[in-house]
Amino acid sequence: MIIDGHVHVWPDKIAGRALGAPTPGLRRFGDGTVADAANVLASAGIDRGICLAVADTPERLEAANRFVGSLDPGQFIGFGSIHPGRTAEENLASLRENGLRGVKVHPLFQDFSLDDRRLWNVLDALQGEFVAVFHVGPEHRGGENTRATPAMMRAIALNFPRLDIVACHFGGYQVLDEALEYVVGLPVHLDTSWPPGIGTVDRARIRSVIERHGADRIVFATDWPMADPPAEIEAIRSLGLPDEDVEAILGGNFARLLRLEVDATTGAKR
Repeated sequence: MIIDGHVHVWPDKIAGRALGAPTPGLRRFGDGTVADAANVLASAGIDRGICLAVADTPERLEAANRFVGSLDPGQFIGFGSIHPGRTAEENLASLRENGLRGVKVHPLFQDFSLDDRRLWNVLDALQGEFVAVFHVGPEHRGGENTRATPAMMRAIALNFPRLDIVACHFGGYQVLDEALEYVVGLPVHLDTSWPPGIGTVDRARIRSVIERHGADRIVFATDWPMADPPAEIEAIRSLGLPDEDVEAILGGNFARLLRLEVDATTGAKR
């Protein structure tokens, strides 16, 4: 079973606007709509996609969470948004009302920093109940990175030991040296997303990160529509890892993190 731990979708009427203009050097592998995501993931043999909401302003929190909470649970698992412009109580109420099991934190798009103490108040409230997925790193190679550094991610991991954390992009998009210094080896999960694909990173280096961190704490992720799911699956399979590690990364680890039940007859997760 394969779980893509990093998928972005939007309502049809705003998907194009939400995606915005392409970042130089990155291409799109879909249009960001739910229907396209469902088709792409199914064609790639992916059983479930973790759809990550991002409310760019405090006022859009409820709308973002209602949307991901309404997705077909047979194909998707919705992770909501939180925003430090709202109280911890308001953030948690919105997540619970929409049956969401985790959150996405994206400082670059939400206009705050990972060391914002208002955010920390919300993270404290999430502990023991929700999985928190964090963007770490600049938006692109060489970009300014003052809001989502690996050092900030480390501080969160150390200050919130009961929070289930997934640090995106191996702990630091385009700043893998910093990720190795501050994040790799911490008791957190790392996701494998690296637009336009982890095939652009030296294979030996990726394997080294996985071996140092532990394959049991690596989760497969594409950041669709910013990467091609079949190519990302093949990239993981081609790393030369033991079969049991490959299967854990592609789905078993996220299933365990979310405590998904597996049907012994069909292998389906629910």
